[in-house]
Amino acid sequence: MSIVKTALLSALIAGLAGPAFADGDVAKGEKVFKKCKACHAVGDGAKNKVGPHLNGIVDNTIGSVEDFKYSKIFLEKKDEGFVWTVEEIDAYLTKPKKYLPGNKMSFAGLKKEKDRQNVIAYLQTFEPATE
Repeated sequence: MSIVKTALLSALIAGLAGPAFADGDVAKGEKVFKKCKACHAVGDGAKNKVGPHLNGIVDNTIGSVEDFKYSKIFLEKKDEGFVWTVEEIDAYLTKPKKYLPGNKMSFAGLKKEKDRQNVIAYLQTFEPATE
């Protein structure tokens, strides 16, 4: 393949790459998120509670919400450049304590894959907070 064709193919592939989206139902995810509301907030004016607000969490660096005191494991993962991709959030929400031992979240997890997909799709509708 010529250098020009290779460059064009590379550019095309790079253009197709982007953030992954959860294959879930936003409305159902909003209902599942009710399990999370005791500790987390989303939307306009969302504030940190027992857990950080989750605006803009998808494809964001772990431990990046200002004014929240994260567990040691979250801070270590932040230093490593860990990003909350759809896949990472899905794995974490399955069993948070097992996925990142030492984290402060007491939630047991979401056993149903569809529930996780739906709540992630819901979270993807919230942009990072702006000042």
